[in-house]
Amino acid sequence: MSIQAVVFDFGGVFIDSPFAAVADAAVRQGLDPQRLNDVVFGSYDQDTDHPWHQLERGEISVIEARDRIIAGSVADGGTEIDPFVVLADVAGGEIRSDMVEFCVEVRALGLKTGLLTNNAREFETFWREILPLDELFDDVVDSSAVGMRKPDPRIYRLSLDRLGGIAPADAVFIDDAIGNVHGARAVGMAAVHIGDQRSDVPTALAELRSLIR
Repeated sequence: MSIQAVVFDFGGVFIDSPFAAVADAAVRQGLDPQRLNDVVFGSYDQDTDHPWHQLERGEISVIEARDRIIAGSVADGGTEIDPFVVLADVAGGEIRSDMVEFCVEVRALGLKTGLLTNNAREFETFWREILPLDELFDDVVDSSAVGMRKPDPRIYRLSLDRLGGIAPADAVFIDDAIGNVHGARAVGMAAVHIGDQRSDVPTALAELRSLIR
C-alpha cells in the first residue's frame, strides 16, 4: 500500500462526536438515546429518505426537515422531539488539537488531504469557521453542496477525483460513523473508525500513522 491521500470526516474527528453529545442530551431530557438518534438522524449508517438525510443532500431546507422530524416523532404516539432543541443542547464541542496536528503532519509528508462531511447547507457558516480549512485541506466536499452523502459510494470517489484522481487503494479515510467507514472500504479505500470518546483519538491516530508510513 502506498498512501497518497488522507480523507477526514469533520464532526467526531476534528471536534467531539455529535453521536456522543446526542446520547448525553437524551439522558438530560429523559429520553431513550437510541430513539432520539433514530428520530432526529435516522439510520445514520445508511443513505435513506429520512428528512435528515434529505437535508444533508441539500434536497430540503432545515425548516422542512425539522417539521418532518417533529411529525414523525409523534406519528406513533411517541413524545414530540424537536431537532432544534436537540441541536441547541449538543452545540459546540472542543477542537481536537491532536487531530489537527496530525493533518499538518500528513501535509508535511507531501500527501493530499481532503475533508468529506455530511452537513446541512444552513450550517455551513458555523462549521467552516471552526478550522482553517484552506491551510489544512486540499479540497472540501460538503454533502449538501454536491447532492449526495456518505455512505453513497459516489461521494468517496468524488472526493478522490477532486484530490487529483487518487485511486481508492492509495487513500485512507477516517470517520466516527461505522457505516461511513464501511462505505469507504467498499470503494477500495483503507478506513479507520474513530470511537465517539476523546479518549479514542490516540488509538485512531496510531492506526492512521501505521497506514501512511
